[in-house]
Amino acid sequence: MTSPPKSTLPSAGIDNDRPHVLIIGAGLAGLTLAILLQNAGVQYDIFERGLEARTVGTAMMFGSNVGPLFTQLGIFDEFLEKSKPCEGISVYDDTRELQFTRDFKLTTEMGGYANRIIPRTALFNILLNKVPDDRIHKGKKMVSLYQDHERVIVYFADGSHVEGDILVGADGAYSAVRHCLYESVDRKGELSQSDAEDLPYSCICLVGHSMPLDPEKFPEVQDEWMTFTTKDDVICWGVVKYLDILSSSAYSREQRSDWGEGATETMCNEVRDFLIPGGDGSLTLGDLIDGTSRNQMTKVMLEEKVFDTWYHGRTVLVGDACHKIHPAGNQGAVMGFHDVVTLANWINVLPRSATLEDIEPMFKAYREERFPFVQEAAAHSKNMSQVSFTSDMKTVMSRFVTKHMPSWLLRVVNSKTASYRPQASFLPFVKDNGTVAPANQRSYHETCKILEAQSSSATAATAV
Repeated sequence: MTSPPKSTLPSAGIDNDRPHVLIIGAGLAGLTLAILLQNAGVQYDIFERGLEARTVGTAMMFGSNVGPLFTQLGIFDEFLEKSKPCEGISVYDDTRELQFTRDFKLTTEMGGYANRIIPRTALFNILLNKVPDDRIHKGKKMVSLYQDHERVIVYFADGSHVEGDILVGADGAYSAVRHCLYESVDRKGELSQSDAEDLPYSCICLVGHSMPLDPEKFPEVQDEWMTFTTKDDVICWGVVKYLDILSSSAYSREQRSDWGEGATETMCNEVRDFLIPGGDGSLTLGDLIDGTSRNQMTKVMLEEKVFDTWYHGRTVLVGDACHKIHPAGNQGAVMGFHDVVTLANWINVLPRSATLEDIEPMFKAYREERFPFVQEAAAHSKNMSQVSFTSDMKTVMSRFVTKHMPSWLLRVVNSKTASYRPQASFLPFVKDNGTVAPANQRSYHETCKILEAQSSSATAATAV
């Protein structure tokens, strides 16, 4: 393949001598990586296919797994302001009878941070406001990439292109970066069979973020216990429809145009009459749907897959681009945050004129650290989907086990959940207050050693 021409887009950044990172996708993971690189003094640019950077979704719950990182990034106070405490989640059956409540107080004690519920849009806006406007390039739909020993070049649908030193795919489950990367890996005969297969899914989901609701009609907006209740009398809601093998196959590639924002009416009509807990006993999902703006609802597929190939050459994947986890375990976004802080730690210690021989070992270390945690999160989320959403015998058994889990086993499960709370090695360390020791974060410890060595060398050079 002949080498393409040099890009005419000026390389903007904090330090032009450091590797230039191109981030595809202005979602939660992409924005967080940008903020980290900004703090590290690494030059970067974000390219977003939409004409505006925005997100749609339901509520998300975070605690100790992101508390230290949010503190380092300077967004923890705003996160507290926009979120609501969540000490437990109640699980009901389809007749609105309470089955059991999951108590999070033990996790709070172990991890040092209380769990809090926040609308996805609220967290997105907190992150977006931390990224300078001139670093986000909108209307940039990626169509192909080229990479060689010296650089990586991304081509966009509008005819433009940009080159850099590292390309990060943070563009979601149907990642254009992953698609282009896998094509090149497949041509070399190095793509695994699993990576070549489509994303599997067995359910679809309708999610929304309501407008402020009337507390007299929805008194539960004032309470702490309701799963998706958030600040300002807002309820972030979701309804999941599980598919059997035949109905799942019916949602073929040709039919997937009926997804996303605006393609929701059919599913809304299907679920309007479903009774929900609270109020005077007559509330239905229709009441929530009517209290939600249409541009704050979307219909999505809940895929589940952990990819094998996370990087090749100068290109690397993060978040949903390399692992799509069922939302029942509340681990998808958490895993994305953990990916980018690990990756940022390694990028920060790259030499100023980083070669491919410098970059690929760094990508390998990133995947080796993250892959086991992602596999555990995926397994946990799959188990929680049986507890929370389905209605077959597996659900009955899973709910029984969860409800009657002995305290010692609950402590073991919670300690694993609360233990991984990573930090950036180039930002001030946040003192840990959890009763359970943090899990080993290889990228933090190893890059701290590298930074200390670099500092010693610089001091010695100055003295001479």
